[in-house]
Amino acid sequence: MTSLGSWGGGGGGGTPFFTTPFSSDAWDEYGGAITRGGGDRREDVAAMAHANVDWRETDRAHIFRVDLPGVKKEDLKVQVEDSNILQISGERVVEKEEENDKWHRVERRRGSFSRRFRLPENANLDGISCGLEHGVLTVEVPKKEVQQDQPKNVRYIDVA
Repeated sequence: MTSLGSWGGGGGGGTPFFTTPFSSDAWDEYGGAITRGGGDRREDVAAMAHANVDWRETDRAHIFRVDLPGVKKEDLKVQVEDSNILQISGERVVEKEEENDKWHRVERRRGSFSRRFRLPENANLDGISCGLEHGVLTVEVPKKEVQQDQPKNVRYIDVA
C-alpha cells in the first residue's frame, strides 16, 4: 500500500484530499466548479471535468478503473509518456442546447479531463491493454516477470 502524502483542505467545506507519490494530479480547491457570469448558466459547472480512478495491484498487473459515464471511446486518449507516466485524458462533450431550454440545475461535470500516474519499475509497458464498457475504462498494465535468483540492485564484490 502506498503511503499517504500531503494533507490539505479547502473548497469552503474543508474537505481533505490526499496525494500519493504516484499521482501528479493538480488539486482544484473549488472542486472544478469555476463560475463565470451570472450564476445560472451552463458554464457554471466544471471547466475542467474530473475522472475518478481506482488503482489496484494484483500479483500479475496494475489495474486502473476510471468512471467515465457518457464518454465515447473516440473522446478518450490513453498513452505512456517519458517511459513511465500513464496519462488518461479526454473530454465530456456538452449536450446541444435548444433555444427555449430553461435549466434548473446543472451538476454533471463536462469538459476536458486528464489524469497522470507514475508507473512503478515493474510495469511491462509493452503489454498495456484497455477497454471501455458501461462508462468504465479499464487499463491493465501487466507486471514484468521478476527473477527470484538475485536480489534487485545488489552488487557483489569479490573478497581478495
